[in-house]
Amino acid sequence: MKRGFLVAVAVVAIAIAGAAGWFASGWYGGSEIEEDTAFIVPTGASLTSTAGKLADEGLIGSADAFLLRAKVLGSGDPVKAGEFLLPAGASPATILDTLQHGEVIRRMVTVPEGLPSIMVHERLMAEDLLTGDVAVPAEGSILPDSYDFERGEARAVVLARMQQAMTDFIAAEWPKRDADIPVKTVDEALSLAAIVEKETGVPGERRMVAGLYSNRLRIGMRLQADPTIIYPITKGKPLGRRIKRSEIDAVNGYNTYSMAGLPVGPITNPGRESILAVLHPADTKAIYMVADGSGGHAFADTLAEHNDNVARWRAHRRATGK
Repeated sequence: MKRGFLVAVAVVAIAIAGAAGWFASGWYGGSEIEEDTAFIVPTGASLTSTAGKLADEGLIGSADAFLLRAKVLGSGDPVKAGEFLLPAGASPATILDTLQHGEVIRRMVTVPEGLPSIMVHERLMAEDLLTGDVAVPAEGSILPDSYDFERGEARAVVLARMQQAMTDFIAAEWPKRDADIPVKTVDEALSLAAIVEKETGVPGERRMVAGLYSNRLRIGMRLQADPTIIYPITKGKPLGRRIKRSEIDAVNGYNTYSMAGLPVGPITNPGRESILAVLHPADTKAIYMVADGSGGHAFADTLAEHNDNVARWRAHRRATGK
């Protein structure tokens, strides 16, 4: 009888061990995932609903089995909302750990320096992984940068991050501005920075261009910035042709050829360096500039010097057949 009892115990132990091994192997081994697969956990999803979604998408064999093993062998941490990459061959244990502690897939949308708001709007609307509609944002309200987003995130939420970045940057830098700059408000600073952004593609010139326009503002001289002629016509998009005489003479809130002072608002979204150039312009007496043929500008303090620079520019254009 004793021997029979020991045999029975051994059989039960073997059965329990086998069952435990089977239970564990179904958690740590095996996989339904044949290739790297993106999986989305909706906002507010529970472990139960997530298991059902995993099963529906063929990433696990059984939601009930996954839940049972998760409660016995897995972490009690909640799953995170977002999109995750589940690697090929991932076990149920790896799947749960990824959804609880893994990194959410982040994608990027980039706003280059000087991109006008109408084109920021187009860029957001063209991103098909974002959701919802959004209006064209106020010009100058967005800080150019690269912004990450999650699949399914609302465009309005991404836009709000872009605008908050500008608000935060200005809030940090405005108090540090030079004491004698001619712009008196943040709005004026952004309007001038937008002109600086559009007037030069040479980073090293930004402070000089800002200094020149600051000098013109101080003496009441018209800024005569070509991009301010174009903005009312295209909302900041490239004009694609030469500016007409009638457009130079046009009277509106932006054209700095037909009025003194700043435009009624920014003509684009200026980047950090253009804003800083306006807040800390070069110490210069220059009030004239003209292209120099190298992509930059020649600056002058007097009209006579400017006329000489213009003559050199015209000679360069003739020599290059332009």
